[in-house]
Amino acid sequence: MKTYQGSEIRNVAVVGHAHSGKTTMIAAMLHAAKMTPTQGRVADGTAATAYDDEEVARGVTMQNAVAFAEWQGVKINFVDTPGFHMFTHEARAALLPVEAAIVLVNAQNGVEAVTERVWRFAEEANVPRIVVVNQMDHPKAGGGGGLSALVDDLVDRWGRNCVPVQLPISDAQGFHGVVDLVTMEAFFYTPGGDGRGKIGEIPNSLAADAKARHEALVELVAEGKDELMEEYFEKGTIPEQHLITALHEAIREDRIFPVLFSSGLANMATDHLLDFIKVYAPSPVERAPIEVHAPSYEAVASNGSSTGEAGAGHSFRSIDDNEPAAMLVFKTMTDPFSGRITFFKVLSGVIRNDATVENYTRRGQERLSHIGVMQGRKAVEVLELHAGDLGAVAKLRDTLTGDTLGQKGAEIQVDLPAFPEPAMTYAIEPKSRADEDKLAPAIHKLMEEDRLIRFFRDPMTNEFLIAGAGQPHIETIVSRLKKRYHAEVVLKSPKVPYRETIRGRAEAQGRHKKQTGGHGQFGDCKIRMEPLPRGGGFEFGNEVFGGAVPRNFIPAIEKGIVESAVRGYLAGFPVVDFRATVFDGSYHDVDSNEMSFKMAGRLAFRKCMESCKPCLLEPVMKVEIEAPDEFAGTLMGDLNSRRGRVQGMESKGRTTVINAEVPMAEMLTYGTLLTSMTQGKGSYRMEMDHYDIVPQLVADKILANAKRPVEEEEE
Repeated sequence: MKTYQGSEIRNVAVVGHAHSGKTTMIAAMLHAAKMTPTQGRVADGTAATAYDDEEVARGVTMQNAVAFAEWQGVKINFVDTPGFHMFTHEARAALLPVEAAIVLVNAQNGVEAVTERVWRFAEEANVPRIVVVNQMDHPKAGGGGGLSALVDDLVDRWGRNCVPVQLPISDAQGFHGVVDLVTMEAFFYTPGGDGRGKIGEIPNSLAADAKARHEALVELVAEGKDELMEEYFEKGTIPEQHLITALHEAIREDRIFPVLFSSGLANMATDHLLDFIKVYAPSPVERAPIEVHAPSYEAVASNGSSTGEAGAGHSFRSIDDNEPAAMLVFKTMTDPFSGRITFFKVLSGVIRNDATVENYTRRGQERLSHIGVMQGRKAVEVLELHAGDLGAVAKLRDTLTGDTLGQKGAEIQVDLPAFPEPAMTYAIEPKSRADEDKLAPAIHKLMEEDRLIRFFRDPMTNEFLIAGAGQPHIETIVSRLKKRYHAEVVLKSPKVPYRETIRGRAEAQGRHKKQTGGHGQFGDCKIRMEPLPRGGGFEFGNEVFGGAVPRNFIPAIEKGIVESAVRGYLAGFPVVDFRATVFDGSYHDVDSNEMSFKMAGRLAFRKCMESCKPCLLEPVMKVEIEAPDEFAGTLMGDLNSRRGRVQGMESKGRTTVINAEVPMAEMLTYGTLLTSMTQGKGSYRMEMDHYDIVPQLVADKILANAKRPVEEEEE
């Protein structure tokens, strides 16, 4: 395979809402570029970037995938991204290694919830956007309002800089071509062909509209440059070559968002899209230098990010062959045959096969044996990769997503976008002892691939918990555990980690006396219990005067109280947010010992609880829900039925964002219901916020189903 310089490379992320046709579009472009003998299909798993069994079975993309096309002297690297709201963190991560984003819009539905979200991600990352209206061959393309309504909607949402650079050619036979508004040529296609069009005359029915839109495009491009404005006013237009150069600059500088039209499934106008990417998308060497900082070696978190302070201030690294060699790992994949495959972007310098590089993040060395470029799951070996290119290498020992590697002595680190917290947690239980032995290693391998997975044991309920983006995400994890690692598990709804607390103040005596012949047991203490503010935990005080209880027995009383608090009083949940103070007691010279006073502390605690107005506490989540405006009323009503407290609402374009506080017990199955209520267009994020008192009616139901703990009075 040819070696490409940075100026001959285009890196693009294909983003958009679910079912806008991203994977199919990439498959069509690969076929148009003759990278594949036939056009791959998502349905049968032959599309280059749809190789995961779970994704094929479910019909949705869940993780980023990489493919490339060689097109007229240029190498185009595609990053396919998920469009399902649960996995938009992957789409956000895909914007880091690219210089442009192709935002796919479904011609039937127009801009949808995730389309808006990925647009904002690209805006935050300063990534130029190319809008492609896909599925133009569908009978309902335009959503019933026609092309003008669809374009007006784009302009309404994203500003007048969102401008068509093509016109679709549609008639009674449907969509079969496009008019290039820069060169003023028409391209005609055969549905289901090889994606390559024939140049022809602009149809008479479109001539006037094409001329008007060409002039609007020229005027918009000229607005950004004084010399172009002068040329425009002087000649009434801009020469084609000047227009091409100026449009390229305007796209690179985020001043214009071009709109194109195509059909990935029918493979129409895909060659023109490849041409457009080649001519107008910025190359890596054209982008601004990347902000970097010196790495910190104090600690490395499990997700690969440094947890220590940065070693030095921020600086910038140019994407240039002449800079020291450096590479950023943006994805990790586990292949059943090749093992761990590490995807990277060459930030600077030249990365050569068999080179030994330093892992700046983990302070180790790695040998790059058999570097290559990925065509979906298949690796194509290369000898070297230049600054700006995307590559992959198998079987690195310690390197994970987010790490930076390169030449020793020129250490840098790049900050990755913050990952959201998981939205849903399930209890996970191995089916057998053999499955239990396989479970932890298997899940940790999946965690290397997917940085949103969390796996931990709840210290209060002693359950193994697995957290992910939502129910389909966690079900996919379980399926992969079985298919890849032969570890079978059962998913269970997690126990809500309730707590108990007190609302009143009380004093009580705990007296433990036991005579069994020989030395007996005697411990006597008086304690006072009072509530602490929410989140106060547990405090212990000693106000014993005059030696009523020897100092060496005071810790035993505290231990007895703590052990009883962990066991709970009402329903077996830990008691929190209280202060216990021992203020009096008595002892026996012979029969008193630590065990006796520990038992006395337990008895005193339980007697106090009887009079302290004990109550249940529940975890309350901070929830952010995002959905189209028309569903806001339904969602608000549903939140009220879940004992939610709405904290505020915000409008983002045609999307409403609702911020609320909702008890965790009411949110365990929310993801599935939200999908149903919003026709799959809504998404949510939540995180633990605080504990609050459970209303009495709800508490009565919980207590009726709970097992009251039995405190042993003797040991």
